[in-house]
Amino acid sequence: MKNDYDLARNFQIWLSHNYRNFKPNHLRVLIDLNLRVRARPDLKNKLLLAFDNIFYGNDPIEEIKALESEHFPYYLNSIKIIASLSQLFLIEQELNYTQNSNYDPKSLFYQGWVRQFIDNPKEIDNMCMSVARYQPPRSQYTDKENKKSRKYQVNLKSLWYIES
Repeated sequence: MKNDYDLARNFQIWLSHNYRNFKPNHLRVLIDLNLRVRARPDLKNKLLLAFDNIFYGNDPIEEIKALESEHFPYYLNSIKIIASLSQLFLIEQELNYTQNSNYDPKSLFYQGWVRQFIDNPKEIDNMCMSVARYQPPRSQYTDKENKKSRKYQVNLKSLWYIES
């Protein structure tokens, strides 16, 4: 197949909802997180920290425990499903992206968008269009963790990308 696609390493993520199965994509997580933070801006840092910790390898169910009791009037799926999907998409990107990447780790491309959808006040339409066109997230959300960036740093503090 195209790009030496390894079927043995590929996996597909499925959701079942109201007796129908479908394949969710990354936008489902990004839109859900944006809806949550727009309705509850007071929880922005908690959302960012939880999803960063998932990116760093922590258990998604443990990371969102503090958010489960919070009321979010707008969302697509439960916070447990969104956190689990996010972890699966991170794994998927590391395994399935076989082309040369501008990011190291490769999953930083996705994580940069997670951060941008939670933190950035830009309209969701514009951000979705950028993602759909495979544009990279703003370097503010990736450069210091990207080993391929000249701005790469080690031992960063939590939420290092939030502008003061």
